[in-house]
Amino acid sequence: MAENANISTATDSRSQRHSRPTPMRYLLMGARLLSSVFRPEFFPLLGFVVLFWFTYMSLLPWSLKGIILLLVLCGTILFPRLTIRFWRQSRGWERHRLRLRENRFMPYLTYLLYYVFTLHVLNRFHLPHYMSGILIASLLIQGSCLLINTKWKISMHAAGAGGVVGALLAYSVLFYFNPLWWLSLSILLVGLVGSSRMLLRQHNLWQVLAGSLLGIVCAFVGIIFF
Repeated sequence: MAENANISTATDSRSQRHSRPTPMRYLLMGARLLSSVFRPEFFPLLGFVVLFWFTYMSLLPWSLKGIILLLVLCGTILFPRLTIRFWRQSRGWERHRLRLRENRFMPYLTYLLYYVFTLHVLNRFHLPHYMSGILIASLLIQGSCLLINTKWKISMHAAGAGGVVGALLAYSVLFYFNPLWWLSLSILLVGLVGSSRMLLRQHNLWQVLAGSLLGIVCAFVGIIFF
């Protein structure tokens, strides 16, 4: 009886120990949250929202801004995700199968094609080049990641976050403002997103660094020169 009681007590203590939150569990929860909130496909929409809020584009009528934001939302987030989901389910794959490098070509290509289509539609509105540059930068990031992924796995999350830094540097040149505080926050974002991908064991340090650098360069070039 005493032996059974000791076993029961030990089992209860182990279950209580595993049920209590630990620092690592908190870190993993935070990493999953960051990876979900700062997905790379969200950044083009964020870029348009920032331009409509902080530049003279805020003077545009809300009806026009609403149409543009809706087009960006559908063309860069909703339609690509629905297409990829349909394609994945048609193959009988679970979501985790898309994390493998060899299975990423089709999702990258899907986003690339939708971005091209969205850019074509938005050009009908005769937007200034620094606005269409957001989608061009995203196209450069997606296309580069697609090519690199055929040989080596690169972090698309880090590339998207790095694109924020590159875009901020580009807009500071175009609009002649000091980006110090915003740049500090953007670099912090890159670090947090990259760390979350490593904590979740989706990428290693070199894949995160390469993605961040790629995003910075592509975003700056896409907005300044195209």
